[in-house]
Amino acid sequence: MNYILDGLRRALELLWGGDPETFSAVWTTLVVTFEAMAATLLVGAPAGFLLGYAEFPGKRAARLVVETFLSFPTVVIGLVVYAFISRRGPLGEWGLLFTVPGMAVGLTILGLPIVIALTAQAVENLDPRLRPTLLTLGARPRHVFWTTVTEARFGMLLAATAAFGRIVSEIGISMMLGGNIKWDTRTITTAIALETGKGEFATGIALGIVLMVIAFAVNLVAAACRGRSAA
Repeated sequence: MNYILDGLRRALELLWGGDPETFSAVWTTLVVTFEAMAATLLVGAPAGFLLGYAEFPGKRAARLVVETFLSFPTVVIGLVVYAFISRRGPLGEWGLLFTVPGMAVGLTILGLPIVIALTAQAVENLDPRLRPTLLTLGARPRHVFWTTVTEARFGMLLAATAAFGRIVSEIGISMMLGGNIKWDTRTITTAIALETGKGEFATGIALGIVLMVIAFAVNLVAAACRGRSAA
């Protein structure tokens, strides 16, 4: 039990003292998560809304593909992206392997099905009378669209929060595509795995604390948004 308490004390010292190696991993995590989330929401939210709102040929097949990717092994995602962005791959000339943007590509693919599936579910769970009622009242298509988005906002916020939690905590994709390079592509999760394996328990605890604080802050903001919208 003592080594746990000693590790916690040392972890607080590292955080309070602004240990550069620790905060380098934190900064890299924030950057890659922001890039991946931006791409995920820009692509996933409209795609999910379309999947839940519109009727088109092949909709059931598209939904099946999205739901299949929800359970896709992350190591396979990392492997496929690695094959594409490695030097011998079709995108090798872009130099994405072992870089933050390369990691963001893999994490975006991880987050996309989450946002698409949950957004589509949020739209489909709306009252089916909403659209006919709005059209009966003379609403134009853009008004119907924005009203539908407004009604589905809580489900869409949940989709974004779930994708964030999955992206920020991923280790396999970050390790394969980033290489866990010190001062460059080392994230909180890859650093925790490395430092714990080396016996540096305090550093692992320090980074774990930061990761929990980040997750708590994001969920706090999401809860505040829900409360403000419901008021």
